[in-house]
Amino acid sequence: MPPSSQVNGNKSLTSEIHQTLLRWWGFDTFRPLQAEAISAAIHGRDSVVVLPTGGGKSLCYQLPPLLSQTTDIIISPLVSLMKDQVDSLEAIGYPAAAIHSGLSVNERRKTYQRLRSGVLRLLFIAPERLFNSNLIETLSHLQIQRFAIDEAHCISQWGHDFRPEYRQLSTLREHFPQASFHAYTATATPPVRSDIAEQLHLKNPEIFVGTFDRPNLTYRVIQRTNRTTQILEILGRHSKEASIVYCISRRETERLAKHLTASGLLAHPYHAGLDPKKRHRTQEAFAKESLDIVVATVAFGMGIDRSNVRLVLHTGLPKSLEAYQQETGRAGRDGLAAECALLYSPADVFSWEALIRRGAESSELPEAESQQLIDSQIVQLQRMRRYAQAARCRHAFLSEHFGQPYGISNCKNCDVCLGETTNLADSNTVAQKIISCVARVGERFGVRHLCEVLRGAQTAPIQRHGHHCLSTYGILKNFDQRMCENLVHQLLDQEYLSRSHGDRPVVMLNEKSWEILRNQRDVTLLEPRLKNPIGSQKDSDDWDQVDRKLFDHLRQWRRKIADERGKPAWTILDDRALRSIAREKPTTSASLLNCRGIGEKRLADHGAAILKMIKQHNLESE
Repeated sequence: MPPSSQVNGNKSLTSEIHQTLLRWWGFDTFRPLQAEAISAAIHGRDSVVVLPTGGGKSLCYQLPPLLSQTTDIIISPLVSLMKDQVDSLEAIGYPAAAIHSGLSVNERRKTYQRLRSGVLRLLFIAPERLFNSNLIETLSHLQIQRFAIDEAHCISQWGHDFRPEYRQLSTLREHFPQASFHAYTATATPPVRSDIAEQLHLKNPEIFVGTFDRPNLTYRVIQRTNRTTQILEILGRHSKEASIVYCISRRETERLAKHLTASGLLAHPYHAGLDPKKRHRTQEAFAKESLDIVVATVAFGMGIDRSNVRLVLHTGLPKSLEAYQQETGRAGRDGLAAECALLYSPADVFSWEALIRRGAESSELPEAESQQLIDSQIVQLQRMRRYAQAARCRHAFLSEHFGQPYGISNCKNCDVCLGETTNLADSNTVAQKIISCVARVGERFGVRHLCEVLRGAQTAPIQRHGHHCLSTYGILKNFDQRMCENLVHQLLDQEYLSRSHGDRPVVMLNEKSWEILRNQRDVTLLEPRLKNPIGSQKDSDDWDQVDRKLFDHLRQWRRKIADERGKPAWTILDDRALRSIAREKPTTSASLLNCRGIGEKRLADHGAAILKMIKQHNLESE
């Protein structure tokens, strides 16, 4: 942590900040940049705070109002995010509330009463509700010192999740000229950070950008061949652990959830088209740890929150690195080791391009703005594609994308650095065979038919067109259809082949194709298989000296308490706190208070029960 003089120059205030941190949250040190961001908020300076998911953004706006004893307003895009934060704050006795559509008339009335009486320290609200109600008028009669905009990238058209309703937030300056404004996000490149500050009309803001790298995450990109089999294999590495499986379409989430359940894994779908009550039950079950696998659409990934998610699995390519960083950020938020696996097929790129163009065409934006939006999203998609096909350190690639040099040659925590990826033997020869076949069929057929010719299939179209007589017929018969299509898509992805537009695209040659045929260009194709994955050193270190049997007992106790209170399990105590207790095995209240995450409120609420459990465990272990 930086010296107190760098934080605020006031030793008394610095001491009070630390005492508040320890008393309410049970932490004795800040994470990087938290102290600086808190100082800016306390001193009324506008700020843009970019910290990775799990980097502690929430504490930056939760702590200041405790010191000033005022009410701060938090703008948040999703009801589920608000509920999760209010639940976790209430668990430590923090006076917070949210106003959203899920409240009854009586609940809304009580929240307004608490707001007007000044007992609330934080009020969460969605941007559209803030402007479509009388809340602005109510707030204007209160001494609002700070507004915090969570998921602030939503205000930028260059961000990955642009939301027009966020643009209205700039008018808050007119209503509250005395307040400071603070933008928080986990995913913002330098241009997006500048756009956030401009759109919110921030006044000479402090810019705090944390380290984007998440060293506790193991990144893997796996060439997709048999999706269902691969999904089951990856989930098998995380039995009885929290896992989020992302799909692109709603239909796929439901189909996959049914298949996983039929395979003996309890999994529920989660997407916007589901009945709200069903979606709420799934979210609650996942938060309370009675459900470990959620199959979700990427658009609603933010609505699923659990600090001990050990796996985030993408079954298809996300549309941007910003989206990928945010979605994988749901893994390992407690700082413990977790896996982020991506099943990739170059075919996903073409699917996304079509969706992007259809989405822009159906929007009400002017033609020039619509084309600008298409161009921006296509650029982001291509960066995501380059990440998926890159044969270099995943951690370094992500860090550099967000403008930060990585500085390590081997992260020892991604598929490339762990030596799990394999280049296809004779890539040049295989590429020449595929390209030759494209030429032989006259550049008039799609990927499936092309691969059927290469494999020597006996289909009616092949017989009708006489393609069984071609010299390239059956020259890749040792590959199955999925693998052959994957290799063709890799060539398309690297622009060694081209593809026509329209609903029935055909594969065509280009200048690079001829360079390969003339041996003027080398090709690298990835073997679409994954070696047996290697466990990370981080995972081993996280379990060092932890009594796993005691940890399991503590988890069962936590779930019971969460069920009784109707709250997410992680808001009682997160996995990192439970592992700290199971490692130290404290026998007194004083020693328990030294464990991570144990503050005064949690000691008062749960200290006796935890110490009793440890005593019983020690007796049984003798």
